Amino acid sequence: MSNPVIIAAMAAPTRPTWRWPARLVTAAVLAAALVPAAGCGPGHSARYSRKQAQKSLQKLETPGLLLGEFTLTQVVDGDTVKVDGLDSSLRLIALDCEETFKNDDDKRGVETDWNAYLVNKRGDSKRPVKAATPMGEIAKQFGKQFFADADKVRLERDDAREIRDRYNRYLAYVLVQRRGTWVNYNVEVVRAGMSPYFSKYGYSRRYHQEFVAAEREARAAGRGIWAPTAMSYRDYDERKAWWDARAEFIAAFDRQAEGRTDHFPVTQWDLTRHLEALVGKQVTLLGTVGEVKIGDRGPTRVLLSRRMFSDFPLVFFDKDALVASGLIGWRGEFIAVTGVVTEYENRHNHKKTLQIVVDRPSQITLSPIPGLTLPAPVGDAAAPSASAEAAPGSTAPGGAP
Repeated sequence: MSNPVIIAAMAAPTRPTWRWPARLVTAAVLAAALVPAAGCGPGHSARYSRKQAQKSLQKLETPGLLLGEFTLTQVVDGDTVKVDGLDSSLRLIALDCEETFKNDDDKRGVETDWNAYLVNKRGDSKRPVKAATPMGEIAKQFGKQFFADADKVRLERDDAREIRDRYNRYLAYVLVQRRGTWVNYNVEVVRAGMSPYFSKYGYSRRYHQEFVAAEREARAAGRGIWAPTAMSYRDYDERKAWWDARAEFIAAFDRQAEGRTDHFPVTQWDLTRHLEALVGKQVTLLGTVGEVKIGDRGPTRVLLSRRMFSDFPLVFFDKDALVASGLIGWRGEFIAVTGVVTEYENRHNHKKTLQIVVDRPSQITLSPIPGLTLPAPVGDAAAPSASAEAAPGSTAPGGAP
């Protein structure tokens, strides 16, 4: 599938001048020429009828790996597309293309001083940030050209338990038929150098080896974001170390949870149903730390990110336990928590909420993250480094008993 012309185009210098937008369009067209190497199908078919769309939508809201076949209606950017008849866009699994330009200020910033633009975007953030770049625009054009002649696309899940993301987008692989074979667009984006293998929310369960091989191929060939002169992020090694640390923590949790009925990721689509049946019993949950609501007169609530307006609360009556757990410093990062599921009823509106009360720091396991120091266990003087191995829910420092 490699195309020497495209590889050369992707590796070509892309230094900013006042005319960069025109050159960006040219580069995008050249980059997208990789698509014919994979073969192109016939033109678009007619849109789904309402009845067909509703039938497909019902499939999307039930567990299973195959979602169905749909007509593609829009390529929003390199890693987000829309299909006919669905109520939201798709978030393409294992991809994190650079951002497209949403305002003239960013365009002028790139045009004026590319290096200063990247520095200003990062600011004092401890972690790499997302920003609009010329490579983001190229990735979008690559996507448009890839799907230009697709009659239909096939949507598949990575995990039957994971249906939508926090922002209600469907999580999916998008496949296109080329010469009688279904080609995974997600993998091809990585192979073309339009995105790294994005493992921030876990390794691909179904296509891990394919993504690893695709990224290795793109890096070796200097394609797209991996070209030395590409106008792309310069901190991918830092990003990958961070993402892979999170992915390893998730993988450890999955191994521990295998065959058990008391371990759940909080993003599991039917989590509430399972926890309702386990009120009064101990479970272990995996999730990212969201909002921390400090209680002045009452308990503090730490929310594990699930869906907008439906996050899962961890309740701390003891603020010392909260501080010792390290959760405040792990905002946005993965943790595992072990505790008894309880049901709280609001005395004003009588709304019932499932929760876990945390009264010991040892109920919490923090994911080892580069640059972050795990807190020392209560009574211990030294804290392990962030590279220390600890399975979620284990008896390692910071882990649940």
